[in-house]
Amino acid sequence: MNTIYFDHAATTPTDPRVVEAMVPVFQTHFANASSTHEPGARARVLVEDGRRRLAALLGAQPEEVYFTSGGTESDNWALKGMAAARPRGKDHCLVSAVEHHAVLHAAERLKRLGVAVELIPVDAVGRVDPWEVAQRIRPTTFLVSVMHANNEVGTIQPIAAIGALCRERDIPFHVDAVQTVGHIPIDLATLPVDLLSLSGHKFYGPKGVGALFIRTGLRIQPLMDGGGQEGGRRAGTLNSPGIVGLGAAAHIAAAELAPAATRVAVLRDRLLTGLHAAIDGVALNGCPAERLPGNLSVRFAGIIEPLLQGLLAEAGVACSSGSACTSTIRKPSHVMVAMGLPPEASYASLRFALGRSTTPEEVDHVVIATHRAVEHARRAT
Repeated sequence: MNTIYFDHAATTPTDPRVVEAMVPVFQTHFANASSTHEPGARARVLVEDGRRRLAALLGAQPEEVYFTSGGTESDNWALKGMAAARPRGKDHCLVSAVEHHAVLHAAERLKRLGVAVELIPVDAVGRVDPWEVAQRIRPTTFLVSVMHANNEVGTIQPIAAIGALCRERDIPFHVDAVQTVGHIPIDLATLPVDLLSLSGHKFYGPKGVGALFIRTGLRIQPLMDGGGQEGGRRAGTLNSPGIVGLGAAAHIAAAELAPAATRVAVLRDRLLTGLHAAIDGVALNGCPAERLPGNLSVRFAGIIEPLLQGLLAEAGVACSSGSACTSTIRKPSHVMVAMGLPPEASYASLRFALGRSTTPEEVDHVVIATHRAVEHARRAT
């Protein structure tokens, strides 16, 4: 039985064109990009080309892009690095209540080090109201962190408005854009964002490579100590194949982003329409309008046990109930709790994340499989 993959928010397949770009870096241009000999210089040229390609996708300057091992490292660097570099007397950090655990757990670490971390609430669709941010900013605030779009329910945050009020108050603004880079437009030349995290495997690039955008002039302490790579800001031998792959994925995304987003949004809406037609008691999680093109998070009335994902897996459908990073933990989603939903909503929910390869036939098959799974789960509760 072939599996229908509807979990692109967890990871995407590496684009064959990305793999093709990476192969020579493994086999021919394998030298350390920090070495001063000719093979090292050739590898460095490829790394810098990857940097330029990623910067072009983001609307950033190449010197503002720093390579990391992925979104988790980038998020940790943003929070911990800014905390370490904060001016004397600044001890307050604002973080939205629906952030990925890479941000929330980094914030918990800061709390244990004496930082006053305050969570920003969200409304019933998971959106942060910029007014709520403005009310919570203190004279001692040194950082605000709000994700671009939520990984569980797909809600897109008003980061332009939040960034604008942060800039008015001269407070650095960090955005976890792991779910949005390569999927919706981002222009850091105009967006008032100071730090932005991303990960290659979320937009058809390789795993184990990401980046942190750091706006020119921002003071931040390194997270990694060692050599002088990345301008002395991020030590460690550069992952040249991964960086080349990340650059290739960025180049492809820049060329194909708009039509791909339109196509996958049409399929997402087809899936929601089909679920509503086939199943009673279907409710959307997250914002109906301001949401990721490929994300559909729905919950089903009458289910109080986490059975749905397993039933769909048995039917050959790969999806999730929320974040892949917490899928093995049987506890309510912190995102849904923050949205005011009861704990059982997490057990009655599924996240379908569609991608480039998704077909209308797959969507229709998933509707049928979900209908059967929901009926089974309802009889079991």
